[in-house]
Amino acid sequence: MAEEYDLVILGGGTGGYVAAIRASQLGLKTALVEKGKLGGTCLHNGCIPSKALLRSAEVYATTKRSEDFGIMTSDVTVNFGKVQDRKNKIIDQLHKGVQHLMKQGKIDVFEGLGRILGPSIFSPMPGTISVEMNNGEENAMLIPKNVIVATGSRPRTLPGLEIGDQVMTSDEALAMEEVPNSIIIVGGGVIGIEWASMLSDFGAEVTVIEYADRIIPTEDKEVSKEMQRLMKKKGVKIVTSAKVLPETLQKGEGVTISAEVKGEQKEFKAEKLLVSVGRQANTEGIGLENTDIQVEKGFIQTNEFFQTKESHIYAIGDVIGGLQLAHVASHEGIVAVEHIAGENPAAIDYSLVSKCIYSAPEVASVGYTEDEAKEKGFKVKTGKFSFRAIGKALVFGESDGFVKIIADEDTNDILGVHMIGPHVTDMISEAGLARVLDATPWEIANTIHPHPTLSEAIGEAALAVDGKAIHG
Repeated sequence: MAEEYDLVILGGGTGGYVAAIRASQLGLKTALVEKGKLGGTCLHNGCIPSKALLRSAEVYATTKRSEDFGIMTSDVTVNFGKVQDRKNKIIDQLHKGVQHLMKQGKIDVFEGLGRILGPSIFSPMPGTISVEMNNGEENAMLIPKNVIVATGSRPRTLPGLEIGDQVMTSDEALAMEEVPNSIIIVGGGVIGIEWASMLSDFGAEVTVIEYADRIIPTEDKEVSKEMQRLMKKKGVKIVTSAKVLPETLQKGEGVTISAEVKGEQKEFKAEKLLVSVGRQANTEGIGLENTDIQVEKGFIQTNEFFQTKESHIYAIGDVIGGLQLAHVASHEGIVAVEHIAGENPAAIDYSLVSKCIYSAPEVASVGYTEDEAKEKGFKVKTGKFSFRAIGKALVFGESDGFVKIIADEDTNDILGVHMIGPHVTDMISEAGLARVLDATPWEIANTIHPHPTLSEAIGEAALAVDGKAIHG
């Protein structure tokens, strides 16, 4: 039996379930189709589990140097089984929370694989959703006025690097039962550096092989340079400008692989290999071929309100490319739903989105890098302030890193803020708000930052833009 809805959402990840909640708030009869577990990649295979492991690694690393704080310990060890148990408990708690939100919003959840059908007896337009139910029951037929595709992404692999016991993506790494003695990480982007930081803190010997000429290449160059210095300080081996040669992979007691590094072939050996070269959209098997929806370079194409070529079918999150971040997918979902409901939402300015890397040290940024600002024709001025001059950072025992602010010399508007250091992922929202409000360094500097706090570095960096830093 077919059931009619105002909106059917394919995918119950962060973008999908947030869109469902907003639709419910606006009075739309809504159904959510999810083939796995509500919460999607972020909750089960991404943001939350990886951050839980990173927190355990941070606690272990801090405990090992507890004598620096006057706390005497001995024989500190990792029980990785308990680390994984803690991670799983956090996931279970949050999963139950999402399930409760669906019930609270009276959102119908269909557990199964949803496919978009073409024009049929149910509708003259493509968009009817056939759900192959996980429980083996007859396919459910959902007839929506509108559809949102929020099917997310999965780890990308390199041809020739077959995933198995010794060669992993982040999905398999999250299920590891023990920390490897050594590991090669192919890819020095956000995910690769988070894993490098975590596994190094857990005691593994880590080698990162990055194709670009620097790690975290989408961040400001000064931040990349500082991260590379601090990773090396941890003992992580960083190899840049390196092209991995998958055909050289050998597996046995460990793994051996070669890479072309600045014209020279070099061999690397470790117990495990982690492939971290980005993510690819989940566009297969969901019926896009039954529509006029355009897919380019593996990503669904949309307008600024996330409508596809089929104006009643929208797409959000990783499946459309762009900034593949959970908080971005959520906001895209809200904009799409409000557009469907005729609420006239504002289009997203992606230069206002804060980005975070949860390694140790952390990285956070919003707006343009210095190079990007110059490429866009801005005449820039910058201010930078080190955490070494911040009392709370010294008290905390983490004083590496800095805050950097980039401003337009002509208008004085803030163009970008870049941070590397302790807890900067919790501090970046001040900079994000400053960007939204078109604030100037003067306005941040005249926001009285409490003492002693790490946030004082933001105020000092703002003063430094015009050469007025007090403590630097």
